[in-house]
Amino acid sequence: MRNTSVIRLIEGRLAWYPPGAGEEPHWLDDGAAAEKLQAALSRRSSGVCFAAPAAEVRVLPLPISTAEKKHIGKSLPYMLEEQVAEDIEALHFASSPLAADTVAVAVTARDRMADWEELLAAFPGISFWYPETLMLPWQAGEWCLVIEKERAIARTGACEGFGVELSLLPAMLTAEIAETGAPQAVIVYGIDQEADVDRLPAELRERVQWRSGGFYAATMLSEADSIGLNLLQGDFAPRLPLGRWWRQWRSVAAMFALAFVIQLAATYSDYLSLQRENRALRGAVEASYRRAYPRGAVVDAEKQLQRQLDAMRGSAQTSGFVALMAKVGAVVAERPGTRIASINYNDKADQLRMNIVAADFETVEQVRSAINQSGLEAVMESSSAQADGVRARLRVGDRS
Repeated sequence: MRNTSVIRLIEGRLAWYPPGAGEEPHWLDDGAAAEKLQAALSRRSSGVCFAAPAAEVRVLPLPISTAEKKHIGKSLPYMLEEQVAEDIEALHFASSPLAADTVAVAVTARDRMADWEELLAAFPGISFWYPETLMLPWQAGEWCLVIEKERAIARTGACEGFGVELSLLPAMLTAEIAETGAPQAVIVYGIDQEADVDRLPAELRERVQWRSGGFYAATMLSEADSIGLNLLQGDFAPRLPLGRWWRQWRSVAAMFALAFVIQLAATYSDYLSLQRENRALRGAVEASYRRAYPRGAVVDAEKQLQRQLDAMRGSAQTSGFVALMAKVGAVVAERPGTRIASINYNDKADQLRMNIVAADFETVEQVRSAINQSGLEAVMESSSAQADGVRARLRVGDRS
């Protein structure tokens, strides 16, 4: 963690250890130090983490099954309910993978998390909160201790350790030895070698490797990536800085909103104009249709008019009015004195009903026969003699 700034809470005061700092921290209740940290956070010039007090955070490894991993976030409090004295609703739980079948777990009071949030509110951008215990260096077969004026911090495993008042350190270490056995070596960071060694149980004193320095000196031998257990999870997970983003981009957002409103108004105006034009065109189309077909309902003028024109032009399926009249007219024209008195055309049946006037019945029959010979079918429906000749009613259509 050589390139990481560390913030600690010491006797109610926030202490800041910039990268490369000595044992004496910068106290953040000093305005100049606070401004420097805020500037570093805004520049993101180095990583910054908060070391949560070891005495306030319990760490432990928890064996889990593969099925439990999927729901560890929700089930973790209930899995540890019997191992904690407080109500689980008042506790905050964080976890991270430790091994294939084990997770590292940190437990602390929600009230303490809220207190630390309030203390660090003036320094936004600190997205890593690690337990002090797990920030100490560790490797298998060793324990690491930091002995300070009034308290001690111990790491005895990958996710095991404690923070305790100095007077209780011997008892805690003796209990740890009874539970897990003595380590091969004990790395001790402190100020007074003789006094620090004398505080340890007798079975550990010969295994001590004493080093001058405090908590920050010890963390410089740790790798930040190896800690992994960030307390900022669940309800305390970092949130997007929406307020800051809004202050930075609100002028751009206002211009975009204005442009959008103008575009929307222009589009709506075009829509109204096109709607008026469409109504005018529809009126003109209907008026044109009415000039050709004054009666009947108008549903779709274009389609209705097209059907009428198709019927008059004829098609592959029907001869149409023009085709029928061409053949019938040719037959009638060949017989002088014969004329068509009236015509009624049924476009659905593609049939003509016509009244013809001829000189005699023989001529009427000749007309009917000639029509049949032209490929059509002519049926005489009625005939009657009149003063000017014979009037007959014929039905003419395609041969069935």
